[in-house]
Amino acid sequence: MKLLTLSILDQSPISEGQSATEALRNTLQLAKWADQMGFKRFWVSEHHDTESLAGSSPEVLISHVASHTKHIRVGSGGVMLTHYSSFKVAENFKVLEALFPGRIDLGVGRAPGGMPRASYALGDGKPRDLKRYPLQIDELNMYLHDTMPLDHPYYGLKATPISDSIPDVWILGTSPSSAVLAADKGLPYSFALFINGEGGEEYMRTYRKHFKPSAYLKSPKTMVSVFAICAETDEKANYLAGSMDLSMLRSANGMSSKGTPHPDQFLSYSLTPFEKKSVEYNRRRMVVGSPKTVKEKILKIAEAYQTEEIMIASIMYDFKDKIRSYELIANEFGM
Repeated sequence: MKLLTLSILDQSPISEGQSATEALRNTLQLAKWADQMGFKRFWVSEHHDTESLAGSSPEVLISHVASHTKHIRVGSGGVMLTHYSSFKVAENFKVLEALFPGRIDLGVGRAPGGMPRASYALGDGKPRDLKRYPLQIDELNMYLHDTMPLDHPYYGLKATPISDSIPDVWILGTSPSSAVLAADKGLPYSFALFINGEGGEEYMRTYRKHFKPSAYLKSPKTMVSVFAICAETDEKANYLAGSMDLSMLRSANGMSSKGTPHPDQFLSYSLTPFEKKSVEYNRRRMVVGSPKTVKEKILKIAEAYQTEEIMIASIMYDFKDKIRSYELIANEFGM
């Protein structure tokens, strides 16, 4: 395996007592720091109808982040394609690519990014047509590369602006079907371990086994995204991870949230036996510990998934702890 590459996914998390404006400013601050440190990519997410995450429009946030950075690739992790027209998504990202040539990634997924009412609102009352998702990916690439076939009703339609470079398209997923889809389309595949802590190694093998070379990619290209929380000691890291432990419990129990809680709240929370098991299960999606511990776990993930790129997501109550976490990881990897 080649030297491991590290990237960052930021969901613009909002801590309790914090404003969305502050959360978005933190995202920009983190991106500028990551650019200086030499991380390969900085992706932002799409979430709707939530008071816990501020990133509802990745296209807008990508433009802001890219305009304040110089080298790092900036992209979507991801655009929830089933809500939108492939043509409009192609034009959005062609504008971004024209503004920031060679630096834009277009990660797409079929998850809703929110509760059903948000999906209906995004579709103006119409349900999402998940069956069209594979076709939407085809159309997206056709618009990006101007390869619409003669028999297509939109033949001749140009996704503008016309520029010299095209954003890279990634398929994001958490399931065997997404792995097969990415393989069939001949596109890079990013597995979201931070969402699904089980089965990913098998799904990645499925992707490699069934990969079909395409005009966009000749051989399999992969990445794994995982939550990581690092501190000077394992004990402190586990304490800081309490914020996510409690957030995940609240989400699973259908409890309302005003943002990421302080880790002290988890310490004072009385866990039921079932909730203890839930916390243990959720920790499969997280890498938590001292710099040495985190590095060992990340390298094990990279080896198990046979990937050369790990994308790290982190949610903590205090942004200073979050920056310090990334700093410790970067230093441990010699960045």
